[in-house]
Amino acid sequence: MFKAKRRTVVSVAAVVAALLAGALAVTLTQGSGTASGVTYVAGNQAQQVYAVGHRALAPQFTAPSLTGTQIRLASYRGKIVVLNFWGSWCDPCRAEAPTLAVLSEQYRSRGVSFLGDDVGDTPVNALAFTRSVGISYPSMNDSNYAIVQEIGKVAPVNFTPTTLVIDRTGHIAGLVIGKVSYQAMAAILRAAEATG
Repeated sequence: MFKAKRRTVVSVAAVVAALLAGALAVTLTQGSGTASGVTYVAGNQAQQVYAVGHRALAPQFTAPSLTGTQIRLASYRGKIVVLNFWGSWCDPCRAEAPTLAVLSEQYRSRGVSFLGDDVGDTPVNALAFTRSVGISYPSMNDSNYAIVQEIGKVAPVNFTPTTLVIDRTGHIAGLVIGKVSYQAMAAILRAAEATG
């Protein structure tokens, strides 16, 4: 009899837990099957645009560039910022670099700034790589992943490469996990530009 009661209690607890999990999922996704306020570029879950009101505030940081000068994210407030997490050792990073170089040149006149966060690398290797692919925007030396850890508190940056678009108010407007495409970045940048 004791085993039957325990089995009933466990069964009821499991049903309640399942119902609560379901209610939470419906609440978070507003019944759509996707997180509230998130649009996937071309249906790709690795390419996301966040609606205004659903954008996390990017943590502020100061870090040395590959050449030793200090870079402060706060100094970019009022501009759209593309922040790319990369490493010269990373094949998808190497493959996406020419696309980022083109985008940075094309969007510069529109007030968009590009920054790189070179992770797990040395400045010598990183600078040689950026020169070889024509990247002219600055990158930070993040050999110990400190910026990744800070940004990772509000956005999924645990994969290299990952690229964030930060809007003029300092909120994360969208991201690409993995190698960027021109089309995905253009879509995310349009969303960031449209919302001020």
